Amino acid sequence: MPQSLVKNYVHIAFSTKNRAPLIKSSIQSELFNYLGGTCRELECSPIQVGGTTNHVHLLVNLSRKIALMTLIEKIKSHSSGWIKTKGKDFQHFFWQNGYGGFSVNPKQIDVVQQYILTQEEHHKKLTFQEEYRRFLKDYNVDFDERFVWD
Repeated sequence: MPQSLVKNYVHIAFSTKNRAPLIKSSIQSELFNYLGGTCRELECSPIQVGGTTNHVHLLVNLSRKIALMTLIEKIKSHSSGWIKTKGKDFQHFFWQNGYGGFSVNPKQIDVVQQYILTQEEHHKKLTFQEEYRRFLKDYNVDFDERFVWD
């Protein structure tokens, strides 16, 4: 087969360091656009980007040319550097060390998109930690609670 044909949809989630509420409404839209732009630069098509004051979700079509770990490393480093230029409120902005990356069935893209769009409403009932634990259990990911949070 001479061509490499790939279609990998990935739902990515990560929080601010210690889930600090640093993603203020005044910067949210610009940050989400910045995250999407970084994905595009790395040839990973962003489908939806969203989140709340303490975490983000990205639904992307992962390029065949980049590893997920590399994509997330670049997204985090570029965006944390960028947000620190946005004023004193963001001087101590950091992302958590880890992340979650979950495969998405192409037939479920709309469901995940809607989920990301309704984060504010969703988190009136459930914390990020509860949400993340649920993802890990739904995807049968073995984890040790002591090493999940920072």
